[in-house]
Amino acid sequence: MSFTRQLSEMSASELNDAIDDTNFPQAHILSRGRNNSVCSTSSTSGTSSLADRVVSAPEEPLPASSEEPAATNSNRPRLILKSSASIPENDGTQPLTPQTPRTSTTPGHENCTFHHDLELDHKPPTREALLPDMARSYRLLLGGLGENPDRQGLIKTPERAAKAMLYFTKGYDQNLEDVLNGAVFDEDHDEMVVVKDIEMFSMCEHHLVPFYGKVSIGYLPCNKILGLSKLARIVEIFSRRLQVQERLTKQIAVAVTQAVQPAGVAVVVEGVHMCMVMRGVQKINSKTVTSTMLGVFRDDPKTREEFLNLVNSK
Repeated sequence: MSFTRQLSEMSASELNDAIDDTNFPQAHILSRGRNNSVCSTSSTSGTSSLADRVVSAPEEPLPASSEEPAATNSNRPRLILKSSASIPENDGTQPLTPQTPRTSTTPGHENCTFHHDLELDHKPPTREALLPDMARSYRLLLGGLGENPDRQGLIKTPERAAKAMLYFTKGYDQNLEDVLNGAVFDEDHDEMVVVKDIEMFSMCEHHLVPFYGKVSIGYLPCNKILGLSKLARIVEIFSRRLQVQERLTKQIAVAVTQAVQPAGVAVVVEGVHMCMVMRGVQKINSKTVTSTMLGVFRDDPKTREEFLNLVNSK
C-alpha cells in the first residue's frame, strides 16, 4: 500500500497524531498525560540541553519517600513529556532528525540527514539556495495570471516575492534551544507569569494568505523562569511558518513546557484571518480565538479563571 493511500485512510485524529509537529513530535501527549512528576528542589543549569531536560515519566505516580520532607505550596506538579522509550543520546555528530511519518528509513531516503515535513523533504544548506527555484515559480505564476513578467513593474517581482516568502516562513530555520540561548534561570518563584498581547503574524497554510493577531502566554514556574523576551521569540518561531491557528496555539504551549517544565501553561491566541476577509465569506469583523491549557490551568478552574481575567483586563 502506498504511503499516500495510508494517509488517506487515516482518521482525522490519527493524522493529527502522525504529523502533529515536526519540532515537538510528542506534543499531543501533553494534553492527555499531565502532572506526572513534582518540582525538583535541585536545579539544572539554564544552559543545559533541552533534550537533557525532557524526561520519561512513569505511568503511575511514584509513592513519596518517608525520608523526603513534606511538599510545600511551592512544589507544584511539573509538566513533563511522557515517552514510552528513553531518548537516544546524541554525541553531537548526528543531526537531530524530526520524527515525521517520512523518515530516513523510507525507501529512497536512506542517505537523507534531515526531513522537514510531508511536503518539503530536505533542508538545503541555506534557505537562500531556494531563491532561484522560487523566483522561477513566481514568474510562471505571473504568466499564468495573464501578466507579462518582463514589464517594468514586474521584472524583479519574482525575486522580491521569493525573498518575502522566505521571511514569512523563517521560523522553519529556528529551533527552541537556539532561541532560548540559555535564558532559563533558577528562581524561587511560584506565582503566575503572564505576557499578553504579543503581536503575531503568520501565513494560512490553506490559502497562503496572512493571518495576524495577538498571543497571551501564562505559566506557573516550578523553580525556573524564562527570560520574558523569549516568550515573544517562541511565538515568532511557530508563527513564521505555514500554519493553522489551532496548531500554532498548541505548539507555543508545548515549547514553553519544554523550556522550563512549569506546573502549567496557558496560551490564548486571537487572530484575524485574511482568507475570511479578502475572499470566501468576507466577514471583515470576525476574529478567531483559540486556547491551550496544560497542567494546573486545565485542572484548576480558579487558576484558569485568574489567567483569563488577567488576559482580558485592559
